[in-house]
Amino acid sequence: MKKNLAHVDKKQQLASLLGGISPEHFLADYWQKKPLLIRAAIPSFQGLLDPNELAGLACEDEVQSRLVIQQRGKWKLESGPFEENRFAKLPETNWTLLVQSVNHHLQEATDLLQHFDFIPHARLDDLMVSYAPDGGGVGPHFDSYDVFLLQGQGKRLWRVSEQDDLSLVDGAPLRILENFQVEQEYLLEAGDMLYLPPHVAHWGIAVGDCMTYSIGFRAPAAKELTQEFLSFLHDDIASMQSGAGNMYSDPDLELQNQPAEISAQMVNKVHNILSNIRWDKHDVARFLGKYLSEPKPDVFFDTPKPITMKIFTERLKKNGIQLSLKSQMLFHEEYCFINGELVEQASADIEAIRMLANQRKIPPQDFYTNALVTQLHAWYLSGYLVFSKQ
Repeated sequence: MKKNLAHVDKKQQLASLLGGISPEHFLADYWQKKPLLIRAAIPSFQGLLDPNELAGLACEDEVQSRLVIQQRGKWKLESGPFEENRFAKLPETNWTLLVQSVNHHLQEATDLLQHFDFIPHARLDDLMVSYAPDGGGVGPHFDSYDVFLLQGQGKRLWRVSEQDDLSLVDGAPLRILENFQVEQEYLLEAGDMLYLPPHVAHWGIAVGDCMTYSIGFRAPAAKELTQEFLSFLHDDIASMQSGAGNMYSDPDLELQNQPAEISAQMVNKVHNILSNIRWDKHDVARFLGKYLSEPKPDVFFDTPKPITMKIFTERLKKNGIQLSLKSQMLFHEEYCFINGELVEQASADIEAIRMLANQRKIPPQDFYTNALVTQLHAWYLSGYLVFSKQ
């Protein structure tokens, strides 16, 4: 594994990472607006793992991975996990291995993502790492989300276009643009980075063997948010309304001349029932916290061997604690959200909880409250937390 980046001074990180501009300047002028090329964003960066280690991850059952192969002008897509001998059978050029959520499996990858915490954690998706020999890539395409493309070892040529025509090749196994027209070209070397807003067309082509680190930010569609929020409301309503007293009733039912007609009386009754459904910003905040921290379907937590509260407390005070690599933790006012769960915190514990969410760890200390230790112990037993290494 390559150099751990966690110790680098934060101000120095940001000054280099954004090419000398401030995070405020970047958000105002570039974020979701226009591309930005940054030379030597992380000057000493050569990557976090080598091609063999990436291929090893792609062979594991719990890791999402893909192979993209271009042959005779056609694109082929294979999904992992892969057998180890699959890579020995690949051609010398024109293919790409992509591995999703490397930050779930490598501490150094999570440390790398901390460079980008000027963007809220609620927007972060994952770190995808790709390896390609000469000519490898996934074709001209666009993403529906923001992405930072950080170059590891080797070189990659990026062709970029802010074209309006985003029509796709019909029947292709990938979202390949049908009419890609190059407007800019950038050759990225180790440590260089390219930021692209949503829907900017691009095509990365390996120049020799290369590895690229893609920091992606989620952007749920309005339809998805609506469906998920209605599901959240349904669960809330179901927990509050049960029993015969909440059934539709019509003791004042009147005789109808046409039995197939839905009467105005029934419409009015149901309208009154539905009019009682209300939500406010408080409900939206609770929904967002649970929804945005919910693990993806392929994420499973490894539970540790149970330990007593006494042993847990002793190790907590000695080592401190941190989020496991797969955990996502957010907060809003007095609520914290961890892996889709909502927990209301006592005011005495809010500072420690926010430290855990923001920095992904709490250092050894002696001012834990009993309530906080009990909560941390429960999260530890669920696999959400691990002890920090000293």
